[in-house]
Amino acid sequence: MALTCWLLALPFWTAAQSGPNLPSRIELHPVQSTTLTGDEFLNGAKTGKPVTLAGELRLPVGTTAKYPVVVLVHGSGGVSGSMDMWLHQLNQAGIATFVIDTFSGRGIVSTVQDQTQLHSLAMMTDAYRALDLLAKHPRIDAKKISVMGFSKGAVASIFSASTRFKNAYGSSAQFAAHIGLYTPCNTRYLGDTQLTGAPMRFFHGTTDDYVNVAPCRTYVQALKQQGIDVSLTEFPDTEHGYDSPLAPKRLAVPSAQSTRNCYFTEKSTAELVNEKTGAAFSYTDACVAVGAHVGHNPESTAQTVKAVIEFLKSLKG
Repeated sequence: MALTCWLLALPFWTAAQSGPNLPSRIELHPVQSTTLTGDEFLNGAKTGKPVTLAGELRLPVGTTAKYPVVVLVHGSGGVSGSMDMWLHQLNQAGIATFVIDTFSGRGIVSTVQDQTQLHSLAMMTDAYRALDLLAKHPRIDAKKISVMGFSKGAVASIFSASTRFKNAYGSSAQFAAHIGLYTPCNTRYLGDTQLTGAPMRFFHGTTDDYVNVAPCRTYVQALKQQGIDVSLTEFPDTEHGYDSPLAPKRLAVPSAQSTRNCYFTEKSTAELVNEKTGAAFSYTDACVAVGAHVGHNPESTAQTVKAVIEFLKSLKG
């Protein structure tokens, strides 16, 4: 009886660990990218420091000749075991996954305490290089390569829809969809409503005190006015990182560096300006907070997984 109760208490995604959600094949790929500062990225620099990153491709079980795939871009904590939940769920749904580690190849473990180690925009070049790699893979449907990011990684997954950034750092390949979980939307980039037209989905907890959801409401509304297929799903009583089964219901992260109180605008000089001060942004600005919370919410996670899979399966090649 005790064993039965324990099994019933397992997270919903563990029920079929030995079933079809296990991949039929795992491939490790080097991803050739560059490291750019934020200013270099916004200026369209082409000569960043070369770096070799690692990516893991998992193909689902099945007889499909070519699979749709999702590029997953991690957050400030790097690639954690909680990413496995998404890999299992997506593979079980017949969707391949490609996890790119944007940190290890750069000698970074975590940016939670110091976000200056790697600008979030630099991770977008990594996502584009993963797109290029997958578009040439014989088992991948090049017309169904989507990107999903988490927190810091969601900057890459969402704003890679920008035609400006795609023209500067992308190629002929194009992401079929853009998904962001707890996305930092508090920066207005020049031309950030001029997009490729690929559909977009945002997911966010209303009690997230790490990344403020309010700017995403404003941004999504602006995109809707441009005719973009976009939606923001908000979950009440849901913390930052809510989809991580490794996290407790609520956990304080006293050292977390957060810009939840900041709003930035890109000027014509390709410089990010703090809207409150009118000066170039710095992590020493008064709006930068230290300390936030994370926490797992099983119900919000289940709803997000369901919505993401349904969304990906609805994409037309």
